[in-house]
Amino acid sequence: MAVIAIIAQGTMGAGVGRRLSESGAEVRTLLTGRSPASAERARAASMAAATDEHALLAGADFFLSILPPDQAEALARQMAPALTALAEKPVYVDCNALSPQTVQQVAAVIAPTGVDFVDAGITKGTTAIAAAMLLGAARFGCGEALIAELTQSQPQMLARMRSNIPGMYDKAYRWVGEMDEISEFLEENPPSRDIYAAVARLYGFLATAHAEVQPGPDNAIRTLDRILGKS
Repeated sequence: MAVIAIIAQGTMGAGVGRRLSESGAEVRTLLTGRSPASAERARAASMAAATDEHALLAGADFFLSILPPDQAEALARQMAPALTALAEKPVYVDCNALSPQTVQQVAAVIAPTGVDFVDAGITKGTTAIAAAMLLGAARFGCGEALIAELTQSQPQMLARMRSNIPGMYDKAYRWVGEMDEISEFLEENPPSRDIYAAVARLYGFLATAHAEVQPGPDNAIRTLDRILGKS
């Protein structure tokens, strides 16, 4: 049975942890300093709580870093002493959407520990394009017409939109940094760079809308839910 350690316990990390647990892996995480909501997500995903970094990593086959990209290097530094002390070392897998430049910085922190380092990633550009398209249609009063057209011509795309867009709301804040990382990666190609910089701003806008305590009728999240038939 594979033993996999994961930090952190956000929606993405807990989702990955749940899938791994369902597949028969032993999944561990570290809850020190985390919120009750994080602890509940970990419990629901059958992730065992370790008491410290050494207990988290001892005997693990893989360590997965799944958190906002601006925290990736800090986490590597946090884990480095425990990784160095281990006789049997896990593979360190950075699953964050990082630019090659940032990956090199994280890898440089891990290299002296003797741990193998793998760069992975989970990216989300199409969800932003779909959300922007729906919001634009709503602004000009043709959101329902767009849904009717997609129902006829692109039913599979519409099904993905109805699943992926609402699932994005509580993660939009962290996707800002991920899109910024992609924009940095594309810095030598200004048109492509600017696309992802704009996507980062869109996710920031949606994160703010999602955080509104009393959303008004023009709230972007409320608008998306209405067009998608979620409210």
